[in-house]
Amino acid sequence: MRPLDEKDIRASFVNCSKGEASRIRMPPGLAEGGLPWGDLDFLGWTDPGAPLRALLVVPSGDGLTGIVLRRPEARRTTAVRSSMCRICLTDHTSSGVALFVAPLAGPAGRKGNTVGEYICADLACSLYVRGKRQPKMRLVRREETLTLQERIDRAMANLTAFADRVALG
Repeated sequence: MRPLDEKDIRASFVNCSKGEASRIRMPPGLAEGGLPWGDLDFLGWTDPGAPLRALLVVPSGDGLTGIVLRRPEARRTTAVRSSMCRICLTDHTSSGVALFVAPLAGPAGRKGNTVGEYICADLACSLYVRGKRQPKMRLVRREETLTLQERIDRAMANLTAFADRVALG
């Protein structure tokens, strides 16, 4: 992903007002140039000022699509279960995947309509696909025959489909 600046990021949001976009706190490390842009296919972070708000900025053919998401409140689980991210298809324990919900863009979103997706709780799908980050506990061992580029393309197709559902309202 090409490096982004704050102006690009704020202008990309499709499912919130300009005022709301102006109040979003940028990801830690953005101003200092500390983000691993070469390993990212999209930018995802939790708003440091609002821990139940997560944000995605997805490159698209004609620019960027920014999405405001609501992340679930933390909950304790005693049973060890497996969950899979629907973007990168990484298996995690149940706490490693969360249902993120996004208001739809436009009139549908203003009426309260939303769409959700199960995504890696830390929004680090790009790093999982590349093997730069591992799930805390691997419950299921799946060997894939796809190349790295094919896995990246699949993850981006899944994420783009979600972003399109939000943007089209």
